[in-house]
Amino acid sequence: MATQAEPICRFYRLISSAPEPRRADRSADGMLPTRAYRYCEAVASASAFGWYLYPPLNFALIWDGTVIAWTYEGADDWYALSGAQYPGFGQVFETAAPEEAKGLAPTFLTAAREPGVVQIWSGYLARTAPGWALLSRGPANIPRTQGYDHFEGLVETDTWFGPLFTNIRLTRTNARVEFNMRYPLLQVQAVPRESYRQPSYEVREFADLGPDDWRRFAATMRPNTDAKRALGHYAVDTRKRLARGFADGL
Repeated sequence: MATQAEPICRFYRLISSAPEPRRADRSADGMLPTRAYRYCEAVASASAFGWYLYPPLNFALIWDGTVIAWTYEGADDWYALSGAQYPGFGQVFETAAPEEAKGLAPTFLTAAREPGVVQIWSGYLARTAPGWALLSRGPANIPRTQGYDHFEGLVETDTWFGPLFTNIRLTRTNARVEFNMRYPLLQVQAVPRESYRQPSYEVREFADLGPDDWRRFAATMRPNTDAKRALGHYAVDTRKRLARGFADGL
């Protein structure tokens, strides 16, 4: 596991115009309803888990059900997509890369064999501390306003060192789908390997609940029966526990 002084994740920017990753936002980049942001700690914490990554340029895709085309800000036309480099990046990479890496420039956009599926590179490489991986997904709790869905992927970036990308599936045909540098393209979340390598679990029955289980259940549920209770009591309790943890150096 990482020491306290060692970053859990390092991002390496290869495309100079790519916006810097940003810590994910408790308000889901301003898209959460105010009640959820103020009182639902579970939703706010999930929204803030990880980092946002953004497109390295403004571009658009269109899919007619068979062929995908793309264009970008400043381009003169639409181009059929199979695989496309970020404009001008190939030469930049060949100039900067050592001999052993020449010819290995990551592709910016790649059309998959599956209909309507595109892989999009963020412009970054990523490496995590030993024992940690990155879960790549769509931005948490941000409504989908464009015609695509994200695939989620889990990459063991402590050993695999390559392009940090996302895969999307276009869901509308003959409609322009926009990607803007101001809006998160994906969210990556650092998770310890033991959390997904078949962690153990068990299933118990009603009769297996013991006195301590019932005390904890009652402590959780009883405040909900008080019509005069303060809103967001779970959020307040959680933040107090976090504050105590920071004060104790955890």
